[in-house]
Amino acid sequence: MAAKTTLNAKNLEALGAQRLAELLIEISTGSAAHKRRLRMELAGNQGSTEVAREIRKRLGSIARAQSVIEWHKVKAVNADLETQRSAIVTVVAADDPKEAFDLIWQFLAVADSIFHRSNSNDIAFTETFHQACADAGVIASSAGIGIDVLADKVFAALQDNDHGQYDPLIAEMVPALGKDGLERLKSLLVQWSNEAEEKPADADREIFGWGGGPTDLNEIYARHRQQRARIALQDIADAENNVDAFIAQQPEETLRAPMVAIAISDRLLLAGRAEEALRILDGVDHRGRFEMPFEWQEARAETLEALGREEEAQAYRWQCFEQSLNGEHLRAFLRKLADFDDIEAEEKAFAFAHGFPDVHRALAFFLAWPLPAEAAKLLSRRQAELDGDLYELMTSGAEMLREKHPLAATMLLRSMIGFALDNSRSSRYRHAARHLAECASLAPHIDDFGDARPHDAYVAELKRQHGNKHGFWSLLS
Repeated sequence: MAAKTTLNAKNLEALGAQRLAELLIEISTGSAAHKRRLRMELAGNQGSTEVAREIRKRLGSIARAQSVIEWHKVKAVNADLETQRSAIVTVVAADDPKEAFDLIWQFLAVADSIFHRSNSNDIAFTETFHQACADAGVIASSAGIGIDVLADKVFAALQDNDHGQYDPLIAEMVPALGKDGLERLKSLLVQWSNEAEEKPADADREIFGWGGGPTDLNEIYARHRQQRARIALQDIADAENNVDAFIAQQPEETLRAPMVAIAISDRLLLAGRAEEALRILDGVDHRGRFEMPFEWQEARAETLEALGREEEAQAYRWQCFEQSLNGEHLRAFLRKLADFDDIEAEEKAFAFAHGFPDVHRALAFFLAWPLPAEAAKLLSRRQAELDGDLYELMTSGAEMLREKHPLAATMLLRSMIGFALDNSRSSRYRHAARHLAECASLAPHIDDFGDARPHDAYVAELKRQHGNKHGFWSLLS
């Protein structure tokens, strides 16, 4: 049984309404956020009309604000936004959907003010406005907003999507817009994209930060407008499950880009057009690429499978693994194997990794799998190949190996020390001194140094070779 002093609803009820009211006044003093919450609760007692009035007033205040939203204020500002959004959805929408629709649209319009004042680019704001887009779709359906009015509002919003706040709007509005609404929106976007170039407004100049002549600025504005329209038309194509319309919105010069090819092939596969998907993927421009993105390679393997060419898909996955040592390729390969066959294939992959020309890729593979014992084995045989300049890999590896494989961790630490001293990188001496101290702490846990020098002998050799680097040694005293 909870103590009488435990903070829970039942114990607080025992204080009585008057005392609780006094405490709330006391606690809210000096806190604008708490006061706004209490006013909202009081408004709720008066009905949704009063709540809507409070929300509208607060949103207007947020839109007019000029102060910069520093990183440490993001959480509080976003909490305020969430309070307004939640009240619209849970209180106003239940009683007056049309009023709620106007409010959620006013809420979305506040995004410009928020993003202009924020220097943190915090994803929390983006998530809040994306959720509001979803809310707007639900409220629009229940409010019975006319499709022409709704299409016009969505069109206007998409023209002002500088911060991506309206990115999910079309997908969320599909149920409310319906086929006719999507057609109207599509026609508006096509018309907007095809309009003659116009002199951009001052707001547009600020967006582009362009100081060139009017002709150049008009051209940039037109291209920007066409890009926005193209993205929106792609969203409509997805809403209509029209892969050909989606492809038609891709500029010719981008069709051979790997990520665009992936987007198209995914949609073609869903439409049961695997042959076309493979042609799109294989038509990608490989020039200047050491290797293709993993996503493209896996999309190609999945497309081969969709065509019934499972063995070819598996051979391709293994080939990709051998070229890159990307563990995701190996995992995808192993998932397709029968029980016990995967064990043999895994052992084959590990043996291949041990002989991979680039020891650092092999190390990264074993660490990521994770296989610390295999990483330690690799280091014992190929420590001379280590590049101590790759400090991120060496540092993370040493951290992972230090507990159960202290010798392997020591090798990684020594590689960074050696790089700093051999190349007289004075900016790294402080880190090298710390690594040497870590080596000293690991030494008592190493039973056999094998071919490596014991710690004292290693330090003596460092002094012999680099005794004149006083900036380093002074950090050890």
